[in-house]
Amino acid sequence: MNECEVQACTKMRMYVTAGMCESHYRRNLKYGNPLGSAPRKTVEERFWEKVEKSESGCWNWTGALSWNGYGMFRESPDPKVSSARAYRYSYTLANGPIREGMQIDHKCFTKKCVNPDHLREVTVKQNSENRPGPQSTSKTGVQGVHWLTAARKYRGGVRHNGRMHWVGLFDSLAEAEAAVIAKRNELFTHNDRDRAA
Repeated sequence: MNECEVQACTKMRMYVTAGMCESHYRRNLKYGNPLGSAPRKTVEERFWEKVEKSESGCWNWTGALSWNGYGMFRESPDPKVSSARAYRYSYTLANGPIREGMQIDHKCFTKKCVNPDHLREVTVKQNSENRPGPQSTSKTGVQGVHWLTAARKYRGGVRHNGRMHWVGLFDSLAEAEAAVIAKRNELFTHNDRDRAA
């Protein structure tokens, strides 16, 4: 009987090879470490193993999600450290720190996407300009267009810097939609969906 040469082991066992007892030898084969723990992954390795690249160009987060569908990532393995938005971590990796008071906008409108090419640093106002469509409470299904029952017409309006800009009353939904899109293109700088149409 020989003593295992692994410093933490004090048991007298017949060693299999390389001066290790059978337990440490098996752990070394499995983990590459006779003490039996896998090498600790870097923060970036832990992050990228939760990213799945899609054909659309989005890099979708497969890890934990927030209540409203954004990817969440904890940089520290310590469970006491709170999680942060995964897309913010990805943006910071690619572009450096996010400036104070700025937000990150998903140009692709995909909340799970962490592709830095789909993200941009914007002000709160610019972020609100780049909306995917009407609010869920919209009765017309068109952003900025409301039905006025008394007038029996569609009314269009665009809110900009705290002020409502009315664009008129219209007989058809299509006319009202065209008018609000034109007004948003006049007032806004980050309304990508309007500009692509």
